[in-house]
Amino acid sequence: MYSISENLKTARFLPHKIENRIAAVKMLRNFPRGSIHKICRKYHISRTSLWRWNKLYDGTKESLTDKSHKPNSKHPNAHTDEEIKWIKDLIRRNPNITLCEIWYKLRINKGYSRHIGSLYRVMRKLGYYKQININGTSKYIPKKYNTPKQIGIKWQIDVKFVPVLCQGKKTPCDKRFYQYTCIDEASRERFLFWYDEHTPANTVDFVKRCIAYYEYKPIEIQTDNGMEFTWNTDKMKKLHPLGELCLKLDIDHHKIRPRTPRHNGKVERSHRNDNERFYSWLTFYSLEDLRKQGAAYLKRSNRIPMAVLGYLTPKEKRTELMCA
Repeated sequence: MYSISENLKTARFLPHKIENRIAAVKMLRNFPRGSIHKICRKYHISRTSLWRWNKLYDGTKESLTDKSHKPNSKHPNAHTDEEIKWIKDLIRRNPNITLCEIWYKLRINKGYSRHIGSLYRVMRKLGYYKQININGTSKYIPKKYNTPKQIGIKWQIDVKFVPVLCQGKKTPCDKRFYQYTCIDEASRERFLFWYDEHTPANTVDFVKRCIAYYEYKPIEIQTDNGMEFTWNTDKMKKLHPLGELCLKLDIDHHKIRPRTPRHNGKVERSHRNDNERFYSWLTFYSLEDLRKQGAAYLKRSNRIPMAVLGYLTPKEKRTELMCA
C-alpha cells in the first residue's frame, strides 16, 4: 500500500504508490455514487487527496506523480545573491576563516545586518559545514562559575605543546616548542608567546611580558600544577620563581585541583581554537619564524567576535569594561 523511500529517515510522510492512486481515482469515476468513505478506507487516503488526484488525473501516470514543492521565488527575508557572493568571496580569499570572523567582517565592511545564526544556516546550505555526529554526552554537570566582571581581576595561564607536524624540514626532529597562553577572564583578551622550553625561568619571563602587554597586573593568576608553575611539594624549602615574582608584585597565585583541566577551562578552550585556526595549517622553520607568525595570529585572535561576549571582540570588550 505504501512505498518506502530510500531516505526513509528524512521523509516527512510515506507517499502512496502511483498504481494505488490511479486505482482509487478509477473507482471513484466508475462508481460516482459509491461510498467515498469506503474508497478512502480501502486505500488509506484522505478525501482531500482523493479529490485532488481526481482533478489532476488525465489518464497518464505522470499526472499523478509528485511535483517539486520548492517555491518558484525566494522568501523576502532570504539572503540575496549579493550577500551570498560576499560570503563565498570571503571564504575563497581566507580558507581558514571562522564563522565569527565572516560575520564580523561582513558587518563592519558590508553593512551586514543579519543574525549570526542565519549566516550559519546559509553556510551549512552552501556546504561549508558538515553535520557533527555526537555518540555520547558527558556525565559531568558543570557547576556555576563566577567570572569576574572587570579586567585585571584574574588571569588564566597555561602551556600548550606546539604540534610536531607544524615544524618545517629545517628544524631538528627532536626539538620541541611550547606556547605560553594568558587570558583575562573578564574580556577574554589573550597574550601568546612561544619558547623552546617550558621552564620556571620562561614562566617568569612570560608573566612579565603579559604585564607589559596588558599594561596592568592582575589580582590573581590561576595555573595548573606543572613544574613550570609550582614545585607542587611541601618539602621544597626554596620558593618557586613564579611564587617569588607573585610575592614581589603582590599577586595571588591560585593552583587548580590536580588532573582537573576543566578548572582552567577558558584557556584550555582557547587552545582548541588555536588547533583549528592556527596549527591546522601552520608551517614554521625556527623559533623566530614561529613567534613572527604567532604575533600575526594573536592580533587576529583578539579581533574575532565571541558569543559569550555578546558577539563583541575581546578588544571591544576590554574597551567597554574600561569605559564602564
